[in-house]
Amino acid sequence: MKWNLRVQAAERGIWKSAELRRMLSDAGLEISVGKMSGLWTGTPTTIRLDDLDVICHVLDCSPTDLLVPEPEKVQARKPGARRSEEANGSTNLIAPRFGPKNDRPAPPL
Repeated sequence: MKWNLRVQAAERGIWKSAELRRMLSDAGLEISVGKMSGLWTGTPTTIRLDDLDVICHVLDCSPTDLLVPEPEKVQARKPGARRSEEANGSTNLIAPRFGPKNDRPAPPL
């Protein structure tokens, strides 16, 4: 998932995390400066649904505006995804290197 908080805030004219933090506080969600910085600059590993509800209320958006699916990342995590890519002719695979002498046969795929 891609965390889209800054884009949603910017679309509403909110350019600073302190401003959003104040608005969240006015709506009943007290967030520490450190936690607000993490929400503003990165992708949270977890977020409480109650907090998400208040953020959506303040930004007048839905969770799907803040959490953008990234299906290509899900596909890349599937077991065997590298083999299917190779079978499809993808050039994104990295060939193993065995050092200056390549006396060993290539590993089976």
